[in-house]
Amino acid sequence: MHKAIYYSSFITVISISVHAQQAKELKRFQLKEVKQGVAVDAAHFYVINNFSITKHTKSNAKQVAVWKDTTGVLKHLNSGVVLGNKLYCAHSNYPDKPMASSIEIFDAATLKHIDTHSFGLFPGSATWLDFRQGHWWVAFANYSDKNSDGGRDNRRTTLVKFTPQWQQVEAWAFPAQVLEAFSPKSTSGGAWGNDGLLYCTGHDKPELYVLRLPERGAVLQYVKTIPTVSEGQGFSIDHSVKNTFILYGITRTDNYVLVSKVE
Repeated sequence: MHKAIYYSSFITVISISVHAQQAKELKRFQLKEVKQGVAVDAAHFYVINNFSITKHTKSNAKQVAVWKDTTGVLKHLNSGVVLGNKLYCAHSNYPDKPMASSIEIFDAATLKHIDTHSFGLFPGSATWLDFRQGHWWVAFANYSDKNSDGGRDNRRTTLVKFTPQWQQVEAWAFPAQVLEAFSPKSTSGGAWGNDGLLYCTGHDKPELYVLRLPERGAVLQYVKTIPTVSEGQGFSIDHSVKNTFILYGITRTDNYVLVSKVE
């Protein structure tokens, strides 16, 4: 009983901290199709759809390159991150089962598809990736609805740490309160912040969930929730802007790319 009372008090404190930060809209661009996520670099942003990518100038959203899969092999690109001169995208066979995933790699200048890494039948769908401190970090989503694979629910959603050669090093589960916010879906976007914290989104809610690696144990530690103007899905932190947290996100229902400042 005492533990329940303490837990309730703890949740109250977290609820107060939810609104300590929020994302304030700076600008928005409505495009023809914005369905899965957005990546960003110093001069451009990249709109990621199920099997196509468009590249746009950050100043006025002018389209400067486009790529579309014509083979039928790629069916569900989820999100992406620009590292150097390459755009890395998480891809899965969602909603097919059993779940299979890969990382698809593009030349950021031309959007030419240049490489791939397959996870094969991994226990979850790869929804986002990032690179930090010499390692890859990839989220593998599981679902609590009709897209559940093998009876697994979203509690099986996992963050996996890999070497640059894609050898698994460690893995963590997501905390219960974040999984509840994701439910019945899972994490759709994620990125490491310059502050060393991990920022994640779910499938629909306009919220960023802030996490950190635990000092012990196998579950990521919940820090806080930040209200956003974008609605879940794949997002990107603009690391080219120093000392300011600029967030690129999307709204799928009306095909907007939203640029906001978290403060």
